[in-house]
Amino acid sequence: MTLDFFKSTLTQPDPPVDLAGALRALWYDARDDWETAHRIAQDIAGEDGAWVHAYLHRKEGDAGNADYWYRRAGQPVATDSLGSEWDRIATTLLVRGRG
Repeated sequence: MTLDFFKSTLTQPDPPVDLAGALRALWYDARDDWETAHRIAQDIAGEDGAWVHAYLHRKEGDAGNADYWYRRAGQPVATDSLGSEWDRIATTLLVRGRG
């Protein structure tokens, strides 16, 4: 799946059925459903889930919590726009075939 195709699914009422984990959380976040995105991210073990979790707390404005999750993800603290970070995370997960 490409980033453009992934973004095109945001107009649908539900995420693609085969979309799992971190990408599902990003899908809900892009649909302005932070709570669902956060609930999903909390249940994802590993660095991918931690990275999405960090992004979500950064978006929330909780820098301290975001910093913790960036460390868990093995990622530097993001300083670019939230939209750029969302694209970067989604692209990375799609390229890896994970999420």
